[in-house]
Amino acid sequence: MTKTRFSIIIPCYNEEKNIPLNLERYSQVIQRSDIELVIVNNGSTDGSAQVLEELLPQYSFARVVNVEKNQGYGFGILSGLRAAKGDFLGWTHADMQTDPADALTAFAIMEQQKNPELTYVKGLRENRPWMDEFFTKGMSLFETLYLGQKLYDINAQPNLFHRSFFESWKNPPHDFSLDLYTFYEARRHRLRIIRFSVLFPDRIHGESSWNTGLAAKWKFIKRTLDFSVKLKKSLGTHAPHLTSPE
Repeated sequence: MTKTRFSIIIPCYNEEKNIPLNLERYSQVIQRSDIELVIVNNGSTDGSAQVLEELLPQYSFARVVNVEKNQGYGFGILSGLRAAKGDFLGWTHADMQTDPADALTAFAIMEQQKNPELTYVKGLRENRPWMDEFFTKGMSLFETLYLGQKLYDINAQPNLFHRSFFESWKNPPHDFSLDLYTFYEARRHRLRIIRFSVLFPDRIHGESSWNTGLAAKWKFIKRTLDFSVKLKKSLGTHAPHLTSPE
């Protein structure tokens, strides 16, 4: 039996229309038997469970992790990461705003590295609306200055890293702050950070679960700032578990 080299985690909350698009696109770009797709049905209340039950038998590379009740974006991803079999782990979104092929591009970059176990690969979004770009730059500047690590486009997808990095995490958050936590930890552990450009078009189906307007953005900002304070207090003085040759 082929050992799984790379596990791609896809958290899905009410993505019944995007799930078929994801599966079909991944079937086009996954050309290896050592890559798995772990779809997390993160407490969906639409027809996602039924769609997955019907379609998954057609895609041998994919399996599902069911979360009975939605406990947050981060909780869904963590549930998938814990169930993953790969030496390398990563996640991206189910909304098709990031091409599934980007996850495979990230893995190709990872495999080219001299020390892939000490490398973190992350997308860098392009062609975004000016307001979203302004929001990203403001949050990036604050997090960089406050946490003392260079952090830009924190919520870009995909994210890819070695299993040992995941196993070093202590009390990761269960909400959207997981992207910040992971990026910050990669910086703090002095992993080699590699960014690569990804396009970020509009969603094809459904609506974002958080980016629904200015009020939602301010709510997201407040939640992120609150977590940043907790992160600095709880992790700022801990010694890193990993070292990088860079």
